[in-house]
Amino acid sequence: MRILGLFGLAAAIGWLLGQPLSALLLAALACLGWQLFHLYRLEQWLRRGSPTRPPSAYPFRPNAFWNEVYQHSFRLRQRSRKRKRKVSRILKQFQSAAAALPDAVVVLNEEDTVLWCNEAARRLLNLHRQDSGLKVTTLVRHPKFVHFLAQRRYDESLDFPSPLDTDVVLSVRIAPYGKKQRLLLATDNTRLHRLEQMRRDFVANVSHELRTPLTVINGYLETLLDNEDAVPSRWQKPLSGMHQQSCRMLRLVGDLLMLSRLENQGERQLQHAVDVPALLDEIADDTIALSGERGHRIVLEADRGLWLRGHEQELHSAFSNLVSNAVRYTPDGGHITIRWQADERGVHLEVEDDGEGISPQHLQRITERFYRVNRDRSRDSGGTGLGLAIVKHVMLNHGGKLHITSLVGVGSIFACDFPAELQVRQEAPAEAEALEQSL
Repeated sequence: MRILGLFGLAAAIGWLLGQPLSALLLAALACLGWQLFHLYRLEQWLRRGSPTRPPSAYPFRPNAFWNEVYQHSFRLRQRSRKRKRKVSRILKQFQSAAAALPDAVVVLNEEDTVLWCNEAARRLLNLHRQDSGLKVTTLVRHPKFVHFLAQRRYDESLDFPSPLDTDVVLSVRIAPYGKKQRLLLATDNTRLHRLEQMRRDFVANVSHELRTPLTVINGYLETLLDNEDAVPSRWQKPLSGMHQQSCRMLRLVGDLLMLSRLENQGERQLQHAVDVPALLDEIADDTIALSGERGHRIVLEADRGLWLRGHEQELHSAFSNLVSNAVRYTPDGGHITIRWQADERGVHLEVEDDGEGISPQHLQRITERFYRVNRDRSRDSGGTGLGLAIVKHVMLNHGGKLHITSLVGVGSIFACDFPAELQVRQEAPAEAEALEQSL
């Protein structure tokens, strides 16, 4: 209303003076100047951040429009201040709670820069409050930690020695949260690590001590069974049973010793190139002998130019365990396919069968030691219950993972996925060749 009154007065004065357009122009300039003045006052008030109410004193009292703008801005500022105070209280509570934790807590941004850390981070990771703004990989330089951080695997954890004391073993996990931020948690896992090492040493020592007497007993039993004339016929069956069980115990001891070697294997460089296709040819031949009269159809599909950097004995043990398991748990006349191939994700070995399959509740635990889906059948088939545990540790030592897909009544696929950097290409046809071996 004020603006309309101003323009009406200007029009009347201009009409009396014979210059209506000039009068209206002057009124428009005055109105614009008035608006700019109030806009300037609002900008100055917002810039000062004063908690006082917005300017509205006479003779520069704003009109209803600007008064509403001032009041609305004031209310928004008050709400913002309340939110900031609330967030500040929550942040202080979080920092106090995190500081009281016995585990190291480190807040990282997307570039792995330290934003905040608690007191435990100093004791475990040698990180200090003044390290804020520095990359955590320049402060904690262990190769395993740097590699783990770059992998962005939030569902896994890493065990590595503390930068301050190599006798202290830390378990580290990383969890994403907020907007492009990550939370690094480090726990002192030394006690559990020592207990696990004691268990491994105990199993290894007992297995080693049992191996010699079992070998002697097995040798004597073989000698007695080979001399049928010197042994009464009524003792043949008991001796045969004893020989069978002693052989099973020797296989069990051998697998336990293999597991102990794999678990105690330190960091090493995998430089030796393994001819995996030739290795699989040998395993396929052994599989035919294992199948015997059961009539399994075994198909090997291998990229003949694809080799792998690794430990040949360990790879042979892992692959043969997977294939022999497929033979044991696939019905007579079933199909077993072995695939060796590479793609952009890495190098892969797959053992697929059309056997009885595995129920979902067993898949999470099937790689545990002595875990059996069907105990009676596993013993009857000659298994030790350690085959998949060996496979899992071989994959860990090669930086890979074992993936199992199975449907009851349909079959299973056991896939060994190796990192792409272990791939070695030899001068051979790039396309995969299929070798079918059947009985």
